[in-house]
Amino acid sequence: MLAPRLILAVLLASAPIAFTVVRPAMATAETTASIHERTASVGSQRFRYLEAGTGETLIVLLHGWPEDASEWHKVMPRLAMRYRVVAVDLPGVGGSTSPSRDFSKAAMARELHDFVKGLDARHVVLVGHDIGGMVTYAYARQFPEEVQGAAILDVPLPGLAPWDKVETIPQAWHFQFNAQAPLAEQLVAGRQTRYFRYFIDKNASSPTAIRDADVAGYAAAYGSADQLSAGFGFYRSFPQDKLFNDGQRGNLPVPLLVAGADRSLGAGADVLAQALRDHGASDVRSVIIDGSGHWVAEERPDDIARLIELFVTTIDKLR
Repeated sequence: MLAPRLILAVLLASAPIAFTVVRPAMATAETTASIHERTASVGSQRFRYLEAGTGETLIVLLHGWPEDASEWHKVMPRLAMRYRVVAVDLPGVGGSTSPSRDFSKAAMARELHDFVKGLDARHVVLVGHDIGGMVTYAYARQFPEEVQGAAILDVPLPGLAPWDKVETIPQAWHFQFNAQAPLAEQLVAGRQTRYFRYFIDKNASSPTAIRDADVAGYAAAYGSADQLSAGFGFYRSFPQDKLFNDGQRGNLPVPLLVAGADRSLGAGADVLAQALRDHGASDVRSVIIDGSGHWVAEERPDDIARLIELFVTTIDKLR
């Protein structure tokens, strides 16, 4: 069950891009043949993404670590019944490249902005989980006039409460480990599947919701030296992210949704929602996702799809 806590208020609403259709994503019990794998080139940068559905509203799904766009394979079919949906690999991992090697969330958001503009959508709603949630907020801050709404799923934001508490708890041990360069690469290279399986299981309420085949796919997305380093780079940029987020104190009219899994961030979602208001966000709601660990899109896909649909519907009514 989803428990809405606060209210949603007022909606406010480069480089050339070339698209190449590659092949349909392999169908599973959760996916359909309507989900297609594509690539896009933006200048010297390449993005790999999954796409399904049609419509004026484009929902852009951003994954967390240590996953890739396939994190959303259970959520996309439902959303695609009403909306155009895109799930993209973050810069540097999977099929997306990162010529800049700048993994600060503000820089990643700017690169993704160039990609999203090339999709030529009338209305854009961003949904980010984990690292993707950090990028989603940085995107909304830098391009508020181009975002209809932004949802941040089960992740604190560097520099905003309750970040200072979260980064000191035992469950956040990987913040420091992943930031160790080049030690993290030296210890994990060739062992991605084992490390990711352990990490996913420790942060899941229902570990079986993430299959071994899924983990193997995620390990492949971080399989090369550059890809593995990119994933760790997401963590090594936290000091920059703190400065960026804390410095954003102007008015932010973009509707924001903050969701916390009850067995992960939990009530920290309410704390983050208040911190966002304190930093100028005028339109924030928070929810708790019952019965889920950190991997909300895979553990509670129907709840997440319903939550996103409700958020988009509310935004649409304000247009």
